Amino acid sequence: MKPFNRRDFLKNAAITGAGLALSPSLMFPKPKVRFQRSKPGGKVNIAFIGVGLRGQNHVENIAKRNDVEITAICDLDPDAISITQKILRDNSRKEATVYTGDEEAFMKLLEREDVDGVIISTPWLWHTRMAVASMKAGKFAGVEVSAANTIEECWDLVNTSEETGVPCMILENVCFARESMAVLRMIRENVFGELVHGTCGYRHDLRGVKFNDGKTPYGPGVEFGEKGISESKWRTEHSLKRNGDIYPTHGIGPVAGWFDINRGNRFVSLTSTATKSIGLHNYIVNHPKGGENHPNAKLEWKLGDIITTVIKTANDESIIVTHDTNLPRPYSWGFTLHAAKGVWCGQYEGKRVYIEGESKPHTWTDGSEYDNLMKKYDHPMWQEEEKNAQDSGHGGIDYFTDKAFVESVKNMVQPPIDVYDAATWSAISPLSEASIASNSSPQFFPDFTRGRWLTNKRIFGL
Repeated sequence: MKPFNRRDFLKNAAITGAGLALSPSLMFPKPKVRFQRSKPGGKVNIAFIGVGLRGQNHVENIAKRNDVEITAICDLDPDAISITQKILRDNSRKEATVYTGDEEAFMKLLEREDVDGVIISTPWLWHTRMAVASMKAGKFAGVEVSAANTIEECWDLVNTSEETGVPCMILENVCFARESMAVLRMIRENVFGELVHGTCGYRHDLRGVKFNDGKTPYGPGVEFGEKGISESKWRTEHSLKRNGDIYPTHGIGPVAGWFDINRGNRFVSLTSTATKSIGLHNYIVNHPKGGENHPNAKLEWKLGDIITTVIKTANDESIIVTHDTNLPRPYSWGFTLHAAKGVWCGQYEGKRVYIEGESKPHTWTDGSEYDNLMKKYDHPMWQEEEKNAQDSGHGGIDYFTDKAFVESVKNMVQPPIDVYDAATWSAISPLSEASIASNSSPQFFPDFTRGRWLTNKRIFGL
């Protein structure tokens, strides 16, 4: 009798659940391909929905490319529009056509024939509806993180892309971080052997980002909503009303690539736990512009200060994802990798590695030896384009993100980070909220690929 193999069982169950025994034509109907370049062989026409601080960074990068025309921009903030037009002029470009005035102005932009791709950098609650509308209009959608807020929205992204044949890319820049891509190369060259466990997260003191004094962006204040500036207008509301990992993709994006998620592996389930919430209250009470009598000191914040999520994969690995933005701390992605041949810890976790048979027994490889090892496995993308990536934002990773989007639009191909990645990574937020609300009970990931994760090939970092 054949021994029971749990991994095979999970894969077989996934096949059965997806209904792959049905006719492929019934299971995966041929999409109505609508995405066509407005000028095949010519320059790519890109438009921007949302040109606040993040959107302006995308505009700055893409304005430097000689294969792109920037045709239109959309935003409600006249200052953001003014700054963006100046960015275009400073890069010897003509000003873009502006769409503004109301929250649905982006729909008029999507009616333009001279738009091939759209970069969406708006508040989170608009991401899915704008990406869906873009795809339905035949425009290649590039959406900032996270791409969706609910499981229903995750399916909206997937279903719309499949039904229209129009691609969607989640613009997760940390996937292109130099150290995470070097580790990806090391994994694919079997330096670490079989993977077992990883950690990651978004650990960033955002109290000063959330609360502004009305004088300087990211200034030290205690106001948000209508009194806030930039992200403080909307981001803080999520801390007030939600309890879960509301920003998971910076951490999980690179790790998903390491573990071949949606390409031979998948997320099966997660459990999440939230701590008490004291960070924002203490910040307001102790701030010179706040105090115990400030109206915001009376608010009851729902978001736990630290959210810890444990994900189980189909290949029996575990991944810990941490969200920590409301306590005092230095910035960190929390990257570590644990495998059959050793352990790796990233730049925020000590910059050290242990590889059995290469490192001194029971001794970390760090310092210059660590740097030399990372240089040895530097990803070819960074080796070839380090100079081009300089000054593009976030240490160069924004250059590669925007390049990947533009090249995908230009060649009319699926992006290296596709709609299934967008849905799978974004699903961590609603699933973590559900787990916390039910005393950290397990929550199961939908299979957004409908079984295709078993045969999908790698597309990132090749």
